[in-house]
Amino acid sequence: MERIAAGTEEILPREQLLEKLERSRDEGQPLRIKMGFDPSAPDIHLGHAVGLRKLKTFQDLGHHIVLIVGDYTGMVGDPTGRSETRPRLTHEEVRVNANTYLEQFYKVLSRERSEVRWNGEWFSKMNFQEVMGLAARFTVARMLERDDFEKRYKGGRPISIHEFFYPIMQGYDSVAVRADVELGGTDQKFNLLMGRTLQEAHGQDPQIIVTTPILEGIDGVQRMSKSIGNYIGVDESPREMFGKVMSIPDAMILRYYLLAAEATPSELDEVRKDLAAGRNPRELKAALGRRIVGLYHGAEAGNAASEEFDRMFRKGEAPEEMPVLHLEAAEPGLWIIRAASEAGLVKSNSEARRMVKQRAVRVDGVRVDDEALVLPVREAPYEIQVGKRAWARVHVDRPSKDRNTS
Repeated sequence: MERIAAGTEEILPREQLLEKLERSRDEGQPLRIKMGFDPSAPDIHLGHAVGLRKLKTFQDLGHHIVLIVGDYTGMVGDPTGRSETRPRLTHEEVRVNANTYLEQFYKVLSRERSEVRWNGEWFSKMNFQEVMGLAARFTVARMLERDDFEKRYKGGRPISIHEFFYPIMQGYDSVAVRADVELGGTDQKFNLLMGRTLQEAHGQDPQIIVTTPILEGIDGVQRMSKSIGNYIGVDESPREMFGKVMSIPDAMILRYYLLAAEATPSELDEVRKDLAAGRNPRELKAALGRRIVGLYHGAEAGNAASEEFDRMFRKGEAPEEMPVLHLEAAEPGLWIIRAASEAGLVKSNSEARRMVKQRAVRVDGVRVDDEALVLPVREAPYEIQVGKRAWARVHVDRPSKDRNTS
C-alpha cells in the first residue's frame, strides 16, 4: 500500500483496495489494473508517463496490467477540461497514432506482462438497443455534475450529445475487462467513477480508483502539453531530454523527482533535505536529468548527456555529435534563415528571423546579427547553433547544374 500510494492524489475507497490486495495475496490471484489511452496524437510525454509509472509499480508487485487503447473513445474525444467540442478523429488516424503510443508505453512497462485491448472489440459489436441500455442508466443532471460540462452549459457554449457518451464508454471498458483498479489523472475522476457505477450494475465488484497528479510542464506553470510546447517527450534524444530537465524552475525539482523519476520515499527525503540546506539546485537538476534520461535511454546515455551539457554550457564547446546535412545553395550562397529552417533547427523561416533578432543564432561560434547573412559555398561544413540545444553541421553545396557542368 505504501508503494502504491506514493505520488498518488486519491485512492477511492482506500480500505477496499487493501481488502482486494489481501484477497489477491491469499488466493494467489493478481489484480487486474486498468488504464485507458486515447491516441489523439502520435507521441507521449512525461506527463502521460506519470500514470504509466504507477502502472509499473503495480506490475513490479506482480499484478496484471490492462492497457485500453481507445480506438472508439478516441473517435468521440475526451471532453475533460475542454471549453468546446473536441475535433473528432477518423478510425484510421486513431489506429496510426495508437501503434506509435504502444511502442512508447513499453519504454516504461514490460511488453510481455501487459495485456493490450482495443475498446472497438466490444463497442463495434454493440447494437443500438444495447447503447440505449447504457445511456438509460444516467441522467442529464448527472452528466452536468462534471465541471467542464457545467461551465459550458452555464456559459451557453454547445455540448454535443455524443460527448455525453465518452464517460459512459470509458466506464463500460471497466466492465468489459473486469478491472479491479483503474488509474487516471485527477481530471479523470468523473470518468473513473462511471466505471464503478456500471460494474455494480453488471454484477461486478466495483473497481478501486487511483488518481495521479497532473505534471506541470518545464515552464512550471501550465500542465505539460505538446500544444503549449512545455513538454519533455519520452522519445526525445538524451541531449534534448536532459537539456529540458535542466531548464525547469527550481521550485519544480522535488515534484519532478516524485512524478517523473521513480524516486523512493527515502530518496525524496534526501532531496528535501538538500533543498532545505541550500544545495546548488543545478546539481540536483543534473542528477534528476541523468535519472530521467536513464529511465528511457539507459544509465550510460544519462551520464553522456550530462557530460555533453556540461561541456556545451559551462565550457562553451559544441556537442560531439550533431546532424550533418547537405543543402544546395542558390547564387551567391545559402541564406542563413533558410539554412536554419531546412536543417530543422527551427520550425519556420519566421522563427529563424525571430531567433536572429534575439541574438540566439551562431555560425561557427560567431553570433549572427544580420538576418540577410549568406553562407558561401565551401568545402568544410558550417556549424550552426540556434538557441541552447539545437545544433547542426551544414554543408553548403553548389547548385546541381554547376556540379554537373564541372
